[in-house]
Amino acid sequence: MTDGTSFATPADVLAVMALIPHRFPMLLVDRVEDIILNQSARGIKAVTINEPFFAGHFPARPIMPGVLIIEALAQTAGVLAVKSMDLAGSGKLVYFMAIDEAKFRAPVEPGCLMDLHVEFIQRRATVCKFAGRAAINGKTVAEAKFTAMIADAPAA
Repeated sequence: MTDGTSFATPADVLAVMALIPHRFPMLLVDRVEDIILNQSARGIKAVTINEPFFAGHFPARPIMPGVLIIEALAQTAGVLAVKSMDLAGSGKLVYFMAIDEAKFRAPVEPGCLMDLHVEFIQRRATVCKFAGRAAINGKTVAEAKFTAMIADAPAA
């Protein structure tokens, strides 16, 4: 590319699991595509009635908890960070440090295909800041800025 932009190969669910440690029931991103290294990524979360949190949130009207929408954004950002910083297989993990300016604009219900857009705001050796936006059919349902730390996994 003439502008120096570097694209990464999209990550299906198996590739996502190779990049971040999350597993069912906490894996909240089904694939990550449109990855522009050191810049942005777009993840996809298919929200189904089979999600374990819907049993209690809420039984009469299932709604995805807002904190889990933010977690889905963070997992997408984790994939972006691991790919951008070439951390795959290094044993490093991406940990939440802060969540700022979180806004929830519409409920997320079963049957939705949620688009997860994340971009780097700032990147240092071990701390990254991101902006994230979750949308359904182009309509923003949640957004936040968040900070993550790159660190070694805890000793077993």
